Amino acid sequence: MEITGSGVKVRQLQILREVMRAGSERHAAQVLRVTQPAVSQNIKQLEETIGFSLFRRENNRLIPTAKAWEFLRLIDAAFAGLDRIGPSIEFLRSNDTRLIGIAAPSAFSFSTLPKVVKSIRERSPSFAVQVKTGTYAQIADHVLNGRSDLGISRLPVDERILDWMPFGSATNVCLFPPNHRFAALQVVTAKDLAGEAIIDIDPQFASHQMSVNALRYMGTTPEIAVEYDANGHDIGYVMKGIGVSITNEIIAKEFAGFGVESRPFQPGAVYHYVVVWQKDRKLSDSLRFTLEELAAAAA
Repeated sequence: MEITGSGVKVRQLQILREVMRAGSERHAAQVLRVTQPAVSQNIKQLEETIGFSLFRRENNRLIPTAKAWEFLRLIDAAFAGLDRIGPSIEFLRSNDTRLIGIAAPSAFSFSTLPKVVKSIRERSPSFAVQVKTGTYAQIADHVLNGRSDLGISRLPVDERILDWMPFGSATNVCLFPPNHRFAALQVVTAKDLAGEAIIDIDPQFASHQMSVNALRYMGTTPEIAVEYDANGHDIGYVMKGIGVSITNEIIAKEFAGFGVESRPFQPGAVYHYVVVWQKDRKLSDSLRFTLEELAAAAA
């Protein structure tokens, strides 16, 4: 099979890959179960097609050029997915999948998803998990288009196209570094934010509008030190003492290992998190196990 528009054949790339892995044409021929002349001929044809040398010979040894190593990185990236096809077919025969796709805000990669992935891998080391991040709209799109099997999102969701189960509910909290004056408070209010540097999420998010509008209502101009565009990107700035941020209890739980503190924040809102999947999809045993582990991690 030829790669469209290049003149390069997939078989030639496979042979090049094995030659560079094995260190010689002879060993590559043994791995591929072809003759050594066939390996040499394919390498020569590949070099003629791409227009540059891949090897130089020294004392009857093949020495890959710098371009060959760069070319190998491209080939490995392309073949990585192909290498998983064989094992995946075996799982599909048993009505299961070896690759589990989960879409979630990036903050969930601090705690929840590592716990879930560890449980999945302990159950079967042959399973792999593919994590995709993004906004809640992007997460829904990943699930609907089959790029992810499950997604962590927030209500409301379109129940015409998605099924869901509860993941957890949360209200707003204020995050701040250790020894901050807010540690003496039971509840942080918008009034308390006056004069504080704020690590704030992008204005398109409702949580930004809620805290900033509350300050403006009291006649105070917010002092925005850093603006970020995805849940979880505030923690590093809070840890460094650059400012405080407003998030919710579920996201704050992901930061438990970072040593920051939090207090309930008013005015607050309630956020209902859910795990979503394609409407009416019959979930495999591995995906049902993943759902159970997500529920356990949330609890």
